[in-house]
Amino acid sequence: MRHPVAAAIDVQYESATEYGMHPRLRSFIGTIVIILLVVTYAIVATAFASAMLANHPWWVHLGYFVLSGLLWILPAMLIIKWMAGPKRQK
Repeated sequence: MRHPVAAAIDVQYESATEYGMHPRLRSFIGTIVIILLVVTYAIVATAFASAMLANHPWWVHLGYFVLSGLLWILPAMLIIKWMAGPKRQK
């Protein structure tokens, strides 16, 4: 006879792996990808600003950094949505 907690853990694990990836692994991979995204995006955005906006007025720099500071959120939202996993059907 199995312990009820062990049976519940097996059911949770089976339902998690039934849809593909275990939630902990999905969260770990998503976290690493977001960190890489932010670091890469910051380097590219700063390099672009240094190369293209060097002789422009301060308000162009301000506008660029406001826009580029918010733009990374779009791919991060997609990664977070993936990390949440598939929607559960009732």
